[in-house]
Amino acid sequence: MFEDSTFESAGRIHTRSRRWMIATFAFNTAILLALILIPLFYPQALSGRATTILMTAPPVPAEEPMPPVRPAHAPAASSEMRQDTVLMPRQIPPNIYVPDRREDWAPINAASLAPEGPAGPDLFHGPGQHTDVVQAGPKPIPSVLAAGLLLYKVIPRYPAIGVAIHLEGTVELQATISKTGTIENLRVMSGPPMLRQAAVDAVSQWRYRPYLLDGQPVEVETTVNVQFTLN
Repeated sequence: MFEDSTFESAGRIHTRSRRWMIATFAFNTAILLALILIPLFYPQALSGRATTILMTAPPVPAEEPMPPVRPAHAPAASSEMRQDTVLMPRQIPPNIYVPDRREDWAPINAASLAPEGPAGPDLFHGPGQHTDVVQAGPKPIPSVLAAGLLLYKVIPRYPAIGVAIHLEGTVELQATISKTGTIENLRVMSGPPMLRQAAVDAVSQWRYRPYLLDGQPVEVETTVNVQFTLN
């Protein structure tokens, strides 16, 4: 046999029967099928370590969360105040402060909130503080009543050009009669422009008896009508 497998036989060695080769192939095939089918029908035949390796899948590695990437063209966070206007928030805050008890409010000094000026701090005063009463303007009286208080009257001088063109009319003036009866704050309300200055010059010299209110002279305001007529 050693001689047949090592040296050339020069065609003197003959092959064995085919039945031996077929039997060997069938035996090897049976062993291979037994190794494949036994674990399928009888898994308990395998050892515990082999079963664990076959049945347990390897754990999936956890992925680390990626930090949020802000795009380059994303707009910056805007303020909730824009031109003294409160805007609606983009999202509800997670924590909202809710007081668990009643909060005490500190008193506010109203005098510090008063505007500066003659009527400023006096509008806000505490108990025991004196407040100056702001007097109103002159008391208005009818022109008929004012005419009854007239003591001295100057007749207006008719403008020469008004006489030449036969201009007539009534100039209405608003005047303040002081406590002493003099004319103050005289102003024209209506009337022909050419006759207005003559009326102002005459009425400014008029004198009245002081108007008494509760026995005290006070300033009054009235209307004076000056008529210009040609006889």
